[in-house]
Amino acid sequence: MREDVEMPRPLDKLPKAHLHLHFTGSMRHGTLIELAREQGVHLPDALEQDWPPKLRATDERGWFRFQRLYDIARSVLRRPEDVGRLLLEAAQDEAREGSRWLEIQVDPSGYAQRFGGLTETLELVLDAAGRASGATGVGIAVIVAANRTRHPLDARTLARLAAQYSDRGVVGFGLSNDERRARARDFDHAFRIAKRAGLLAVPHGGELLGAGSVAECVDDLDADRVGHGVRAAESPRLMERLADRQITCEVCPLSNVGLGVAERPEDVPLRRLFEAGVPIALGADDPLLFGARLLPQYELAREVYGFDDAELAELARQSIRSSAAPESVKKEVLSEIDAWLAAPA
Repeated sequence: MREDVEMPRPLDKLPKAHLHLHFTGSMRHGTLIELAREQGVHLPDALEQDWPPKLRATDERGWFRFQRLYDIARSVLRRPEDVGRLLLEAAQDEAREGSRWLEIQVDPSGYAQRFGGLTETLELVLDAAGRASGATGVGIAVIVAANRTRHPLDARTLARLAAQYSDRGVVGFGLSNDERRARARDFDHAFRIAKRAGLLAVPHGGELLGAGSVAECVDDLDADRVGHGVRAAESPRLMERLADRQITCEVCPLSNVGLGVAERPEDVPLRRLFEAGVPIALGADDPLLFGARLLPQYELAREVYGFDDAELAELARQSIRSSAAPESVKKEVLSEIDAWLAAPA
């Protein structure tokens, strides 16, 4: 190797924030297998020997299969210690990949019957997140997410719950699941409740539907960030609005490919959004189903989208700036990103 050719800086040493990670989907595959065997839960081949599953959710049947696998995975989390284990392992994985701050998204409704109610479930998650943060040094906050496939009144209940815990580690309110099933504007009341409590509005949009879905999140829900948002690249005018208002898109490239939103990693418009000035926070979405955590998303940015180290450092900065981390944490991590870039390659 020529001595004057610099090696790229190690991406696992680049400090960053992870802002798009779902609770159940953050589980390690090995943990899923172990808990399923302990509890006698039969796992389909797609979650065992054929893992990661081959998915395509651009049609109703494909989304149903994706949701079915997700529900099976959720079913193995039955005890408070399972929740604690999931969050500790997620935090360990984040620390190993250079994450300094994690915002993990959970819909307490999915566990309420198992753990004694919505409030009890959220408290269980928050307590486990606090322990995991203390054990790993990764800052962890929680986003409470409503489900688009349920009634908007359920979303209001969750928004009120999230607001009650805004001083206990809940930093945002989201809206997930199949965006084709309900309009963002149907949930505007819930998001007003969350915003009044000082929570970030972080709905999903622009994944399975186009730029109009992103625009609805911005116009009707006053989104601070948009989960995915990649379809905004279909509208130069919308990208300009997002850039002007500094509304972040939480882009999850390997999730987009896994669900058929993009045929190949090369087709995810990460570079187009970045060059339009749209803030970006790379995310993994559901590593349990897509087979990749946060670090491979940054590796894609380097290897497929051609981001150099200065641009990768800017992606990391944007993830930190877009987070709900305390200002002191943001300042510290931003200085560490500068140090990563200043160090010899």
